[in-house]
Amino acid sequence: MRRLIYILPLVLFVVLAGYFAVGLTRDPAVVPSALIDKPVPEFALPPLLNDGRGLATSDLKGQVQLVNVFASWCVPCRVEHPVLMRLAREQGVTVKAINYKDKPEDAVRWLNQGGNPYAAIGADQDGRVSIDWGVYGVPETYVIDAEGRIRYKVVGPVMPDEVERTILPLIRELQG
Repeated sequence: MRRLIYILPLVLFVVLAGYFAVGLTRDPAVVPSALIDKPVPEFALPPLLNDGRGLATSDLKGQVQLVNVFASWCVPCRVEHPVLMRLAREQGVTVKAINYKDKPEDAVRWLNQGGNPYAAIGADQDGRVSIDWGVYGVPETYVIDAEGRIRYKVVGPVMPDEVERTILPLIRELQG
């Protein structure tokens, strides 16, 4: 019994050290998503703009596209916005959006100032649809395949290097 009292702390230390050693080898920027390779959640959001184009599950089938979750009050969204503009305008990528817990007038003003890369925008006023998507915070961007399955998720702003390294090659592969 006395020996167990001396060995138990050592065993506990080895287990904790192993746990932390494995944890420190992982990239903290990579947030796993349980929805990867699964169909987008069932939802239907009203339009943010007066163009009548909201966003629903049925809008995310038939072509490879991006879904970006953004808000006008989100500073990192401002950082990624020019990247999304280039993707939509120069690369021909269809980008749709979920406007997260935003005042519609603020979001419209923000889009009028910075440009609108989105083919359709759904207004998620209460954030429930975003929760179904597994959104941790804004911005988040998803690559959706032609069958309407989530194939990739970016947590945080989409940056040019990730577009070139991961997003565009994946889009080309999925369109292939």
